[in-house]
Order: sequence, then C-alpha cells, then structure tokens
Amino acid sequence: MPMRVATWNVNSLKARMDAVQAWLEKVQPDVLLMQETKLSDADAPFMPFRMLGYDLVHHGEGRWNGVAIASRVGADDIVTNFGDGPVRDSSSGTAVAVSEEDFDPLDEARMVSAICGGVRVISLYAPNGRVVGSPFYDGKLRWFERLSRWLEETQTPDGALVLGGDFNVTPADDDVWDPVAVHGGTHVSEAERDALSRLRGWGLEDAYRRVQQAPGRFSWWDYRAGMFHRNEGMRIDLLYATRSVASRVIWAEIDREARKGPPTPSDHAPVVIDLDGPGHPFDPGWTGAIERIAARTRPRPRV
Repeated sequence: MPMRVATWNVNSLKARMDAVQAWLEKVQPDVLLMQETKLSDADAPFMPFRMLGYDLVHHGEGRWNGVAIASRVGADDIVTNFGDGPVRDSSSGTAVAVSEEDFDPLDEARMVSAICGGVRVISLYAPNGRVVGSPFYDGKLRWFERLSRWLEETQTPDGALVLGGDFNVTPADDDVWDPVAVHGGTHVSEAERDALSRLRGWGLEDAYRRVQQAPGRFSWWDYRAGMFHRNEGMRIDLLYATRSVASRVIWAEIDREARKGPPTPSDHAPVVIDLDGPGHPFDPGWTGAIERIAARTRPRPRV
C-alpha cells in the first residue's frame, strides 16, 4: 500500500502551526514526524490535527525539545523516551538542565514511537552536542548509545521500521556544504558518524540516499544572513529504514520551499519519502535553485 512518510524539525509547533497546516495540505503525507515542538503534552494541538485528518502523538516537556507523530493511518503501541519513564516538565518556567553539571539528554523529550500503517515509526531529536569534547557532546554520544541499545533490545532488522528526525549528524562529507570549513566540529565528527554507522550496521539504510543522489540537497541552514541563499547547509534530518521498508522507497526529496518565509520559517526543511507509489505531487523548489545559488556565490570578476 502506498505511503508517504516525512520528517520535519518545526522549531516550535506553536509558532509554526499555520505553516505546518499549510504544508500538510500541500504535501499530504500519511505520517509526519516532528521535532522541537517546544510544547508540553497538555498544550499540544490535538484538535487542529484531528480536524486535518491526523491523529497526533506528542511527547513534550514544555519550553524545550519535544517530539511528535502526526498520522492519518493510525497510531498504536506508543513508546516514549525509550520506555525509560517520564521526563521533566519545564512548562512551569522552572529551570531546565542546561549546565554541564546536570545535563542528561535521557531526561529530555527526544523520542516517541508508534506503529502507523503497519510500520514502526520513531521520531527522534538528537542532542546538538555544542562543542566536541564537552559534557554536552559526551551526552550526545550516550544518547545515541541508548538509541542503539533500544533497537537491539526491542526491535528486529527484519521488521518494518522507520527511524526519522533531526539527528544533528551528517552521514558523510557530501551532506555538508563545505567539509573543510566545518572539519573537527560537531555534526561531522568521527564519533558522531560512527554512531550513525552503528545504526546502519544494525540493519538500517538511509532511505533518502537510496533513490536521491543529487548534490547540494540540505535540510538545515543557519538563520544567519545569507546562509540559506548561498546553500551553506547540512543534511542532518534523516529517514533511516529497515531493508523491507527501504526497498519500497520509490521517491525522496527535501522540500526547500518550506524553508522560506514569511513568516519566519523553521531553520529546517521537511524530508519526504514515498513508499510503493507516488504521493500527492508538490514542487520542492529545487528546479533552478542550484543555478541561482551558484550565481550568488560565484566570485565576481575584477574590473
């Protein structure tokens, strides 16, 4: 049965709800994985999604983090936080774990999973890591270790599974606008990429790369002036799938148009895959974009 699956770090569902609604109507995914909702469960917009035909599964803590699944093909057998119990709720405005001494990414709302349309989908928001070698970076690696153990202990590579979200890691240098410029930093370090390699070694495949090899397709661009227009980005929003699902992928794309405003967009763009058959057609905005980007970044001749 054809199914469209997408992932999008919305960078505040409250601030981006109108954009998300318009995007759902434009792209019509069957399942949308969302990250950085920045809402508590009590404040999650269940009714607006229901009016659009989607069940909403939300796992949040308030002002930070937060993950969700919107599905119009059902949502059963829900798992949050790797089954490790509740996270803290910061909706009251109390301090959250941000210092090096008390940072623990496993105490944050970064994982939610459900079975949708016969596929186990997992929405993930990996820690940023901040600086290589910092406690935040070490915590990021511990979080990936917990993810791998959860897969190994509770799932099987023979099952139908999609692991999607903001991984805050680029799989390879092709997924960075300039590997030399970012060499040695987070998102490109060897240890982080080894964590992704462990996921692939368990039995996952980069579903996007299975069918989409076009260069210069990124999913995140910094808000700083000009980086999006110069295409100085990274592909850190990923859809990893077991082989039984990856073999069903017939099309994949990143919706560059969704990164545009006004109003202020998320700094991430949605990543979309189609299983078994084509989904609703839409323009992801890449036609002509690469040429325009090249024109903007081409050195001007001296006169």
